[in-house]
Amino acid sequence: MNMLKIVAVPMHREGRKFVAIFAVVTLGLALVWEPLFWLGVGATIWCYYFFRDPVRVIPQQQGLVLSPADGIISLIEDIIPPEDLGLGNKPLQRVSVFMNVFNCHVNRAPISGKITQVIYHHGKFLNASLDKASEHNERNSLAIEVSEGVQIGVVQIAGLVARRIVCFVKPGDTVDVGHRFGLIRFGSRLDVYLPVGVSPLVAVGQTAVAGETILADLSDPQRQRAGTQV
Repeated sequence: MNMLKIVAVPMHREGRKFVAIFAVVTLGLALVWEPLFWLGVGATIWCYYFFRDPVRVIPQQQGLVLSPADGIISLIEDIIPPEDLGLGNKPLQRVSVFMNVFNCHVNRAPISGKITQVIYHHGKFLNASLDKASEHNERNSLAIEVSEGVQIGVVQIAGLVARRIVCFVKPGDTVDVGHRFGLIRFGSRLDVYLPVGVSPLVAVGQTAVAGETILADLSDPQRQRAGTQV
């Protein structure tokens, strides 16, 4: 039973129609040429895998900022946040998580709080690992109010392959840390803007797990990451 749970990972409902389309096309390919059928089978399995939605163990300590996505920490830098987030015009620490087409693409709330802004922007589809993708790509910006005067920004950014950003929340909603708030189809990136004076606890190149990896600690904002590469 445990092995079954490992292999048969649940799929997010957003993926059902895509897997169905892949499966129908695969059946059609079977009538054309058998090798194409097996290629279709592989593509259908990949589509199911792409939309997987595994269970995560969410840390419950107050003040922790968790990764909103699976992927690689691609950028950590001080930068002025997008104006529509309402986070001011002073540089904030931005932590970017880049997702490739093999990562789980379900996005999870980095912290508990109230959604104060949800603003969608049309844009380009540059490689999401590039710094300029934050400004030029299609994106969806959310501001989460943790407490009075303390907010965190989260931006879903479409990538080179991604063509659809899905968001399940709206202004006024309350989210719990680690709970699902959106999804991006087929390769993308998530940016998290930390409050002033908060230091990140991750490093560029580190692998992040949505809802589990700790990006920062608001209860100890100057806490530094301790680690070494081996």
